[in-house]
Amino acid sequence: MADAYVDAVCDLDPIVATALGTRPGDDRLPDTTPAGLEAEAELLRRTLDGLDRVLAADPSLDDDPVERRCARLLRERLTAALELHEAGEDLRQVSNLFSPVHSIRQVFSMMPTGSVEDWAVLGRRLARVPEAYRGYRETLTAGAERGLLAAPRQVQTVVGQLDEWLADPYFAGVVAGGPAELRTELDEAAAAADAAVAEVRDFLRDVYGPQTEGTPDAVGRERYARFARSWNGSDLGAGTGLEDAYAWGWAEHQRILAEQRTEAEKVLPGATPMEAMRWLKEHGEAVEGVEAIRVRLQAMMDEAIEALDGVHFDIAGPVRTVEAMIAPPGSAAAPYYTRPAQDFSRPGRTWLPTLGQDRFPLWDLVSTWYHEGVPGHHLQLAQWAYVSQDLSSYQTSLGSVGANVEGWALYAERLMDELGFLTDPGARLGYLDAQQMRAVRVVVDIGMHLELPIPDDAEGAVAEHRGKPWTPELARAFFGENCGRDTAFLDSELVRYLGMPGQAISYKLGERAWLEGRAAARSARGADFDLKAWHMAALSQGSLGLDDLADELAQL
Repeated sequence: MADAYVDAVCDLDPIVATALGTRPGDDRLPDTTPAGLEAEAELLRRTLDGLDRVLAADPSLDDDPVERRCARLLRERLTAALELHEAGEDLRQVSNLFSPVHSIRQVFSMMPTGSVEDWAVLGRRLARVPEAYRGYRETLTAGAERGLLAAPRQVQTVVGQLDEWLADPYFAGVVAGGPAELRTELDEAAAAADAAVAEVRDFLRDVYGPQTEGTPDAVGRERYARFARSWNGSDLGAGTGLEDAYAWGWAEHQRILAEQRTEAEKVLPGATPMEAMRWLKEHGEAVEGVEAIRVRLQAMMDEAIEALDGVHFDIAGPVRTVEAMIAPPGSAAAPYYTRPAQDFSRPGRTWLPTLGQDRFPLWDLVSTWYHEGVPGHHLQLAQWAYVSQDLSSYQTSLGSVGANVEGWALYAERLMDELGFLTDPGARLGYLDAQQMRAVRVVVDIGMHLELPIPDDAEGAVAEHRGKPWTPELARAFFGENCGRDTAFLDSELVRYLGMPGQAISYKLGERAWLEGRAAARSARGADFDLKAWHMAALSQGSLGLDDLADELAQL
C-alpha cells in the first residue's frame, strides 16, 4: 500500500520522483491548480480506504514490527495531510521556504546534466515552468475568493526573494552550461521561465498582496494544531499539549542560558554570551572566500565520517559521499540539506546561503554542519535510502516527519558535544547558541501563534511585557537578545516561523524524543547497551512520528 502510494504521488507530482531519483526522464511539473490539489487529496482518501481494507483482511500484519510501523505512519501522515487540504491550507501556500515557487525552482538543482539527453529533459521541464506558475497563481486566487489568504509579511518576503532571482536571472544561469546543440531551446525556455517568475512577482506584489492586508500573522489555536501535527506526527493540540510544550521550551531556554554564561567566560572573561559571540564574529577563526568555505565545510564532513565510522556508526559505502554546496541567491537564510536519490545516483548535499558575505566566521558553523551533514541529516536520510529495499519507499522518503528528522539532527549536534568534538570554547558556544535558538523557537512559535502570555520571569527587552501576549515584534526582540546570528538571519527566521506554523518546534521536541528513547533503551539493557548498534538500528527503522518515536527507540 505504501509503495503504491509513492508511485501514485510521483504520477501527480513529478518533483517528488526527481527528488527520489526514480524517473530520470520525467520532464513534467505538478498540476499546481486547485484541480491538481484535489487530485492529490483524492489519492489520500483512496489510500486510507485501501489501508483499512488491507488491515481488516489480515490483522496479523500488526504483529510484524515493520508492517506495524508502516501502517501507523501511513495513516497518521495521510490523515494529517488531508486535514490541511480540507481546511484549505493548500490554497494559501506563501512562505519563504517551502512554497510551490521554491519547489519548482529547486527541482532543477536536483536534475542530472551529464549528457545531452539530460539537458534535453531539463529543457523540456523548463518550458513547463510558466504553466506551473500560472497554476499557482490560479490556486492563490481561488483561496482569496474563499477568504483564505496568507499574511502580508509572507507575501512581501517572497516578493523580495523573487526580486533577487530576477536580478541575475536564475533560470538563465541554470542553462548557461548547457550543450551548444541545445543552446536555442534552452535559452528560450529559460527566458520564458524567468519571465514567469516576474509574472508571479508582479501578481504577488500588485494583485494578491493588497488583498492580504489585515490578515493576521498569528494563525490561532485551531490552525496551529493542524500544522503542528503535520510537522511533528502528534496531536499536540489536544488538551494542554501546546501549553506544556511552551512551558518546557521556556525551561530549556533558561537551562541553556546558564550554560552559555559559563562558556562565554572561557571565550572572553567577564563577557555575556552575546558579547562573547560578537567577539567571535570579529576576532574568532574565519574563512575568507565563498569557495574556501565550501571546501572547509566539505572537509569537516569528510573528517567526521572518518572519525565516526566503525566507532559510533557503521557507515555504508554509498552513505560516505556527501557534497558541500553554496545555495543560490534568493534562498532563505538558514543552511539546509537535500537528500540523495534512493539509488544514490545523486548524492546528499548540504547548502550554505552566503547572503552576500565573503567572510565566514567558524564559531557558529561547526555544530551547524554536524546538524546538516554528518552525523546529522545526511547520516539519517542517506541511511534511509540505503535500507529502503528492506522497508517501504514511503517509510524512507515521502513519509518523513519533521520532528523525527530535525530531532535526529539536533541529537547529532548534542552527540558530537558528548563525544568531545566541541572542546574549542568558540565552537561550543556556537553549539549552545544553536541549542538556544531551537529552545527560543518553541517559545516564540507557540507563543506568537497562540498569543500566549510572556512568562513572569522574562528578562531583557520583553521584561516590561510580562503577562502580555507575544507579538512578532516582541518575539523578534527576544530572539535578537538570545541568538548570536546576524540580523538578516534573525529576520528571515521570524518570517519562517510565522509562515510555517509548528515547524520550528519540531527540532527540540524531536530531540527530546530521541534522548528519551536512548535513555530508555540504555536503562533496559544496562551493561549490554551498545550505542553504535542502537544508532544503526534507530537509523534503519525509517520514519516515525512523535506519537511512536520514543517508544520504538526504547525497544531497540
